[in-house]
Amino acid sequence: MLLRKTGPVGAEDAPLEFAEVPTPEPGRGEIRVRVAACGVCHTELDEIEGRTPPPNLPVIPGHEVIGRVDKLGAGAGRFKVGERVGVGWIHSSSGAVDENIDPAFEATGRDVNGGYAEFMTVGETYAAPIPEVFGDAEAAPLLCAGAVGYRSLKLAELQDGQRLGFTGFGGSAHLVLQLARHLTPNSEFFVFARDRSARDFALELGAVWAGDTHERAPEDLHAIIDTTPAWKPVVEALANLRPGGRLVINAIRKEEGDKDYLQSLSYERHLWLEKEIKSVANVTHLDISEFLALAAEIPIRPEVETYTLADANRALIDLKHKPVRGAKVLVM
Repeated sequence: MLLRKTGPVGAEDAPLEFAEVPTPEPGRGEIRVRVAACGVCHTELDEIEGRTPPPNLPVIPGHEVIGRVDKLGAGAGRFKVGERVGVGWIHSSSGAVDENIDPAFEATGRDVNGGYAEFMTVGETYAAPIPEVFGDAEAAPLLCAGAVGYRSLKLAELQDGQRLGFTGFGGSAHLVLQLARHLTPNSEFFVFARDRSARDFALELGAVWAGDTHERAPEDLHAIIDTTPAWKPVVEALANLRPGGRLVINAIRKEEGDKDYLQSLSYERHLWLEKEIKSVANVTHLDISEFLALAAEIPIRPEVETYTLADANRALIDLKHKPVRGAKVLVM
């Protein structure tokens, strides 16, 4: 599925083109992956609508990729042909501890071709083995929604017994809630979401309270993770933090639609008393490996809705314009 141009995505649009392209060949140190499944992430909408535009077009989107090693490039020996691997948002970088914010960072499906295809290539360092406990479709969202959510939870610095909130409850938050329950079993979890079905889903997964975005939790929270593309949840989350609390924004970009809501920001009510705001920038290959091991240990159970590759446009439209429960995944 090719993205040839960027622009707004309406409810009747088809931003991607179903096309035949040459099968890629792996370069030195690379592997070729025969794709079995690829998650559909809101970041694809950010790419398509131009908030984080690809540097070159056309490009094949997709960065929650599960498949089997199909061919080895020269010098590649970490995996054998036939092994199951995953590829996340990080396609390549410097390999440094801070490779997620290094200028060398390249994003799968934006800077290079990704997983909305039958085949893709990647450096063997940036592919991860997939635990057998997960099927292909349920493993796909672990590569981004899960791994970046894991990084968000680390940045939240939550201690066991402290209260954690989520604003937005879709592909990422429903995975992080399961992870947080495992890592901080004495903590309580609170969810803010516009959609009633998302709030009900959060309660099913163990949240002690769920309300609309503008509502106040029954207690002030130590940390909140925001996974939305909007500005209103940022302002309202700050009002729900205790003194010294931390808001972690897990989003590549924010949309412009409700940016005027920032005019309601009050220093005294939203920011004073040493509250913090921390953004999440990308993910490292070690984040992915660490998270996959934890996810298998729990095990986390992603909620997924599947589509065929040819239905990628419908999956994107549903993601933008309909209520979201869990994650959307393309299967080949």
